[in-house]
Amino acid sequence: MKIPLTDLNTMPEGDFVALLGAVFEHAPWVARAAAARRPFDTVAGLHAGLCAAAAAAPDDLRRALLAGHPELAGRAARDGMIAADSIAEQAVAGLDRLSASEYARFEAMNAAYRSRFGIPFILCVGRHGRASLLKAFEERLESDPETEMRTAEAEVFRIAAIRLGRLVEADGTLRTTGRISTHVLDTVLGRPAAGVAVELVEAVTGTETVPVARAVTNADGRTDVPLIGGRPVPIGVYEIRFALGDYHRRIGMRLPQPPFLDVVPLRFGVAAPEEHYHVPLAATPWSYQTYRGS
Repeated sequence: MKIPLTDLNTMPEGDFVALLGAVFEHAPWVARAAAARRPFDTVAGLHAGLCAAAAAAPDDLRRALLAGHPELAGRAARDGMIAADSIAEQAVAGLDRLSASEYARFEAMNAAYRSRFGIPFILCVGRHGRASLLKAFEERLESDPETEMRTAEAEVFRIAAIRLGRLVEADGTLRTTGRISTHVLDTVLGRPAAGVAVELVEAVTGTETVPVARAVTNADGRTDVPLIGGRPVPIGVYEIRFALGDYHRRIGMRLPQPPFLDVVPLRFGVAAPEEHYHVPLAATPWSYQTYRGS
C-alpha cells in the first residue's frame, strides 16, 4: 500500500525518515534533511526536495552516498546482500542470465571502474537492456572523474525516483514508467485482427534474442495489457513477431505453402524508457506496414 503524500507532510520527522530512509541506498540522512523542506505539493516535488538535500550535502557525505551502492553483477548480487528491488531490477536487465564470459567481463569492468573512480559503477538498470548496459559501462569507464561523479549521482536520483514512485501516492506522480503496445489491423477485411499471436523479444546481439512477452490480440486487435508496462522500458533493440500466417489460415483464407507472409518481424529501437512505444501492424496476406503510433 502506498503512503499518501499528505501523511508524509504532517508526520513526525522520525516517521518520515523511517518510511523514506531507504529511497537513497544506506543514506537515511537524505530523508532527514528533506523533512525540513516540507510540505511538498506533489511526488515530483518530494523527489526534487530529496535530490536537493543530497546535492547540498558536504562532499564527503555525497561520496559516501555513491560508495554505499551495490555493485552490478558483483558478489553482493550473488550473495543476496542487496535490496530486493535492486535484485529485481538487475534481473530485468538480464544480469541473472550472464554467460561465464559475460560475467567475467562484468567483474573485470567493475574492478577497473572502482580502481579508477573509487566508487561502484551505479546505473539505473531498470532503464537498460543487457546490450545497453554493457555499452554504458564501457563508455563511462572512459569518463573523467569529475564528470563520472555527476553521472553517478544522476543515476542515484533516477533510482530514487523509481523507488519513490512505488512508495508514495499523490497528484503529480513522477514519470518513471513507459510501455510497449501493439495493434493489429486486417486491411483486407477492414477490421481489427483478433487472435493474432504476438511475441516481443529483445535483440541482445546480432544473433541472440531474449523473450520478453507473449500475448494474443483481443477483439479490438490489441493485447489485453501492454507487452511491457508499469516499469521503464529498457533501452535496447526489440522485435515484435506477429504470427500472421496462422491468423489468416484460421479465418479461412487460402494461402500458398509456404505463405508469402508467415511470421512478420518488426524490429525497432527504444531510446527513452519513460515513453510509450506503440507499434501497430496493418497487414494483408501479401503486405504490411507499421509506424510509431500513440
